[in-house]
Amino acid sequence: MKKAEKLPELTAIASRLKEIRKTKGYDNYEHIAYDLSMSRSAYWRLESGENFSIKTLVKVCKVLGVTFEEFFDGVDVPKVDKKKKKK
Repeated sequence: MKKAEKLPELTAIASRLKEIRKTKGYDNYEHIAYDLSMSRSAYWRLESGENFSIKTLVKVCKVLGVTFEEFFDGVDVPKVDKKKKKK
């Protein structure tokens, strides 16, 4: 995979993050970035679909007051067909 390509799942996660942020009353990303003790540009990368760590996800869920289950609600990750031959 080329560096410029983004997994569709990362885009879905970024969209879900933005949706939850707005639902929780954060009208813009600058305020949640402050509450997460991260720079605005670092938070913006999360909502832009960049890959981020589980540690960051835990922190985001805590600040937003949501469980992992709630966070990933509606984010589809396709199952891998184990019957396909590996190349």
